[in-house]
Amino acid sequence: MVRRPVAFVTAIVLFAEAVGIVLVNGVLATVADNQSMSLAGMDPDAMVTGTWVMGGVSGVLLVVCGLIPLLAGIRDRAPGRFGRITLIVCAVVHGVLGALAVGLIGWAAFAFLMVVLALIVLTLVAYERPAPVAGKAGSEGAPAPV
Repeated sequence: MVRRPVAFVTAIVLFAEAVGIVLVNGVLATVADNQSMSLAGMDPDAMVTGTWVMGGVSGVLLVVCGLIPLLAGIRDRAPGRFGRITLIVCAVVHGVLGALAVGLIGWAAFAFLMVVLALIVLTLVAYERPAPVAGKAGSEGAPAPV
């Protein structure tokens, strides 16, 4: 099956993306600090601090999103409810950022974000949910067939 390798590749890509986001925000914070940049009269130190915080928070969230497919690949089981919801939110964010990236950054950034989105979605759908046990009553409360 391809589900374990896909989960591992997804985890590696999300970890690499986390490092990239932190590095990009670090460069932006350094440039804002060196140039004493501000936005609409905001204190330049607040801009630098906000940029570092945003980079750190984004990096941590991407690492958490990367841990979920890594654990799914190691265990060879579908992520639980929290993991699935987290990966769905991560996929939606990548889709929205991809749509914004086309106009603001270019097609290369869009293509990268769509590859990450495809890996996350493939990780989600590669693992089947376990079938209900035949001996239990159905969801309507009807008794199980004998």
